[in-house]
Amino acid sequence: MLEQLSWKVGGQQGEGVESTGETFAIALNRRGYYVYSFRHFSSRIKGGHSNDKVRVSLKRYRASADYTDVLLAFDQESIDFNVGEVRKGGIVIADAKFNPTAPDNVRLLTVPLTKIAEECGSAIMKNMVSLGASAAVLGLPVDIFAEVIEERFSRKGQKIVDQNMEAVKRGYDYIKEIGGMDPEFALLPADGTRRLFMMGNDAIALGALAAGARVMPAYPITPASDVMEYLIKKFPKVGGVVVQTEDEIAAMTMAIGAAYGGARSLTATSGPGLALMMEAIGLAGMTETPVVIVDTQRGGPSTGLPTKQEQSDMLAALFGTHGEIPKIVLNPATTEECFTIMGQAFNLAEKYQCPVIVMTDLALSLSKQTTEAFDLSAIQIDRGNIVSEADITSRAEGEEFKRYEFTESGISPRVFPGEKGGIHHVTGVEHVESGRPNETTLNRAKMMEKRMRKLEGVEIEGSVVRTGDENPDVIMVGIGSNVGGIGEAVQKLQAEGLKVAHAHIHAILPFPTQMLQNAIAGAKKVVVVENNATGQLHRLMNMFGVSHPAISSYLKYDGSAILPVELYNHCKELI
Repeated sequence: MLEQLSWKVGGQQGEGVESTGETFAIALNRRGYYVYSFRHFSSRIKGGHSNDKVRVSLKRYRASADYTDVLLAFDQESIDFNVGEVRKGGIVIADAKFNPTAPDNVRLLTVPLTKIAEECGSAIMKNMVSLGASAAVLGLPVDIFAEVIEERFSRKGQKIVDQNMEAVKRGYDYIKEIGGMDPEFALLPADGTRRLFMMGNDAIALGALAAGARVMPAYPITPASDVMEYLIKKFPKVGGVVVQTEDEIAAMTMAIGAAYGGARSLTATSGPGLALMMEAIGLAGMTETPVVIVDTQRGGPSTGLPTKQEQSDMLAALFGTHGEIPKIVLNPATTEECFTIMGQAFNLAEKYQCPVIVMTDLALSLSKQTTEAFDLSAIQIDRGNIVSEADITSRAEGEEFKRYEFTESGISPRVFPGEKGGIHHVTGVEHVESGRPNETTLNRAKMMEKRMRKLEGVEIEGSVVRTGDENPDVIMVGIGSNVGGIGEAVQKLQAEGLKVAHAHIHAILPFPTQMLQNAIAGAKKVVVVENNATGQLHRLMNMFGVSHPAISSYLKYDGSAILPVELYNHCKELI
């Protein structure tokens, strides 16, 4: 019996691949298994190969498996495209409709998925037939999908629910009839514990809600749109609002306006949208307005690979704005961190009165995975240096409110509009303490130094997390969703008696120079792991003074996520 299973469904986009994979994953998650689901899909609504790879196990993994045990194929292209990763002796379940062929090293089960579905009421239910067939192969009970099917189709009436359940049963019975059940592929039972199952985008949205955010202007863009779609449903329940703007420029400026008005506001986008927002992000820096921007990285440049994995916005996030402003860039690595980091992001934005960018990547944002219950106490709201009417009226009679007052920390008193005595000028040009425009050289230097002083010497707590052996032969440095592949590779190498370690970066601005330098000290070799072609994280390490005599990069930029076996093999060659 299997302690873990790698199952994949493939077909043409628009023929139910996503719903098949999601139904399978949700049902297994509810049985108490840990599930990690990664979807490969095209940047078009219908057509083109799509697949969903689901890893089911008795312990948590944060990456796809290196192989596939069972491949469910709706067309021959799905076999041709994916059979290379099916392990020797693995199973391919294929629709008889297209006369499937497969290599001799796998077991091909030809099932009339479409024909059975038509007999049950509609060819579209072939995905339900295929789920039943999968359940039989894996030794799962035939009713494992009943709860999910009831939730998904009950609004269409009991007849539709019954038809779908009949389709599942027919697929299950067909596998039994042809002797397709194999004890080798039966899953060991899970503990039955119910856990959350969500993608990073949902966790980010929920974290923003818990952090007190109430305004989200945004323009839809893959793979960030789910943040907006989630909050469209939730914000109205707490007096919040989501506004779909005409473009990303409007979204960013509207978020700034809401934040100036006193609301905690955010927007979410991906690389192309972040580029359009840059001038307005500079405005947030100049006006010292706290705002949070979520950037879900995808393949570029230009339209690039809208539905594929990449981590190539790092330099843009740090240096994309014209001129220089204080800015914070945070990098969560897990769904749990996506939730808690939003509380941190809003607190930091208001503490330092600057824009905060929360950078995720497609694999983290869109992969659905088993998630432990969130620690709601981890989010505490701190609104920073907000002054009250009493503070304002205690100032000298007739004195203008100094919104941009020179202070030792660089952080000036902030007031919400409408507060008596708090009137001040706001502009994107250089200004004096009251906000009135002033372009003199002395004032410019003092104001520039005031703004930049906010983050001087700051290293955000938890910016680097190190695990593994002391004085290792190799330490891998990673960011974002690569936490799963790196962590698993480390475990495999350690199981062979090798000394390896892992340092993961959770904030790249302010860059955690000292933390990272301490983390890699004592390692014989350092490998920086990232999804881009130019080694952006490696370049940042060099730029900010992190040094090591034997440092190299492991780069992957083909649009796919890094697999554990790739890092395992690479490190084996280095040791």
